[in-house]
Amino acid sequence: MLAASVDNEQDTHRMVQETGVTFPVACGLDPERMSELTGAFWETRRRILHATGFLIKPDGTLAHAVYASGPIGRYSASDVIKNVKFMTQPKT
Repeated sequence: MLAASVDNEQDTHRMVQETGVTFPVACGLDPERMSELTGAFWETRRRILHATGFLIKPDGTLAHAVYASGPIGRYSASDVIKNVKFMTQPKT
């Protein structure tokens, strides 16, 4: 599991501490470039990249994608953890 953020190192570290994630989290990505690469919503007026989340399966295929153009409907760290646990639990 891996996460990436356009936030600076200090803000990213704080998020990691608050959520308790135990996987690598990259920081400092270029927001305009990430918008180009992923289709994430780039708001020109405020120069912000809206949250976009992807959950990639171990085989490299897309399990889930969440695009937001505002503060509602974003993937939370706990949502990702729940989905990963669900997808990796043994099938009976």
